[in-house]
Amino acid sequence: MATTTTSSPRKRRKPVTIPGMSQSDRLRAINGAKPPSIPIRMLKGVVLLIASLLVIMPFVAVISTSLADQEQINAAGGYVLFPTNPTFAAYEAIFRGGVVTRATIVSILITVVGSALSVTVVTMLAYALSRPGTFAHRPILLMVLFTMLFSAGMIPNYLLVKQLGLIDSYWALILPTMVSGFQVILMRGFFLEVPKEIIEAARIDGAGEFRILTTIMVPLSKAALAVIALFNAVSYWNAFFNAVLYINSTEKWPLQLVLRTYVVDNSSIGVDLPGDYIPPQQSLQMAILVVSLVPICLVYPFLQKHFAKGVIIGAVKG
Repeated sequence: MATTTTSSPRKRRKPVTIPGMSQSDRLRAINGAKPPSIPIRMLKGVVLLIASLLVIMPFVAVISTSLADQEQINAAGGYVLFPTNPTFAAYEAIFRGGVVTRATIVSILITVVGSALSVTVVTMLAYALSRPGTFAHRPILLMVLFTMLFSAGMIPNYLLVKQLGLIDSYWALILPTMVSGFQVILMRGFFLEVPKEIIEAARIDGAGEFRILTTIMVPLSKAALAVIALFNAVSYWNAFFNAVLYINSTEKWPLQLVLRTYVVDNSSIGVDLPGDYIPPQQSLQMAILVVSLVPICLVYPFLQKHFAKGVIIGAVKG
């Protein structure tokens, strides 16, 4: 009589984890894969170091050149990496002259006002489009999607701004780019993920749509709001083409247009400093470039933690 034996399934050995192991090493241990060898890790480190240096060195060269004098610039052939006698005369010159100071104030004003208005309008429009019972919900949504695929062009936009009487006005730098279809879809996708039970409970308690938006939706959407705020701030701060088209007075130039005039077009910068020393033109140009980069570099670290989360969460649903 034949006997059958049943073998119990072999238990998979639990991988041994060492305190301090990285997440990638833990995943390899769970999957039974071997960690990369030491030469491979060294090669990855060298590649990352070279890539980091390629990204950082241009910024170092710009900042160092703005702090160098004419003798060091001539000796280095144009760009200085490590100035021996750094001086802030170039920064003192551009802010004493008045042009850069006035342009910086204009850019800050446009960025703050434009970003605030854009975030407000985009949030309200996205919330309205996320509610299925909104008046003309589908046609307005199709119009927003249409703007993501097609644009009117430069000449129709200029004629529209001219007909509205916005030529040579600060509003010409804010209103044409205030609403972005991509940002509306991003915020709408975030609002669609909020559980309907929360909104229904608020309505039972007597809350209206505006109160639901301000007290429930906005606090829950801080990550997405940080993303669109950063998008708008960078867009308004770096914009110069609208200023070229719509601004005629040099007193209303934003900083990026001044940067284009003095750096890209290589125009000379007239300065008036006490004493006999006048900073070299290249140091002045690099100083303007540094001033145009610093504000965004200071704002981004505070919003970076919300950036990836806001983009991923808001893009799940359409």
